[in-house]
Amino acid sequence: MRDATSEVAGISGAVHLCIDMQNIFAPGGLWATPWMERVLPTIVSVVSRHPERTIFTRFITPQDPEDRPGQWQSYFRRWHRATRRHLPSSALELVPALSRFVPPAAVIDKPAYSSFSYPGLASLLVDKNVGTVVISGAETDVCVLSTVLSAVDLGFRIVIVEDALCSSSDVGHDALMTMYRTRFHGQVDLVTAEELATFWQE
Repeated sequence: MRDATSEVAGISGAVHLCIDMQNIFAPGGLWATPWMERVLPTIVSVVSRHPERTIFTRFITPQDPEDRPGQWQSYFRRWHRATRRHLPSSALELVPALSRFVPPAAVIDKPAYSSFSYPGLASLLVDKNVGTVVISGAETDVCVLSTVLSAVDLGFRIVIVEDALCSSSDVGHDALMTMYRTRFHGQVDLVTAEELATFWQE
C-alpha cells in the first residue's frame, strides 16, 4: 500500500500502458505467471474505465534465436520452445478478457523487456501530449521494471497500479515495490486501482 502520509497529484494527460498480459504468461502457458489470474479482474477494471487511453504491449519472441542480438541468442537457445518456430501463435496473443477492448485500445509489439523497445512508443506518447504513464501488467521485476526505468529516463511521470501487477517471484515483486517507494519519489507514484479511479478523472 501507498504510504498514508504521501500525496498523489491528480492524473491527467495520461495513457495506461498494460504490459504483456498474454496467453504465454497465463495459466497453462509456457511462462505461466501464477499471479495473473488474481490480478486480471483488477486490470480489466482499469482498462474498462479508459479503453481509448490504453495501450497493450506484447512481448514477441523471435522466429529463431539468431534473429536477436547478443545475449538474447543464448537466452532463446535455452528457451527454444518460446521461439515462434515452436510456439503456437495464439500464445503471444492478449488474454481474451483484455483482447475484447481492442479497439479502441491499441496494441504494440516489442522485441525486448522494455515497452520502449518498440521504436515508436516514445514519439507516440509525446505526439499525444502524454505526461503520465499508468502501468499495469507482467512481470513486476522484468518487463514492468524495464519499462518503468525507460519511462523515467524519458521524463514521464509514472503511476504504478500496485494491485494490477503480477510476477513469478514474491521476493522480486516486494523488492521492487520497496525500491519505487524509497528511490524514485517524485518520479514514480504507487496507487491501488481504487485510488486510481479517484485520481484519474479524464
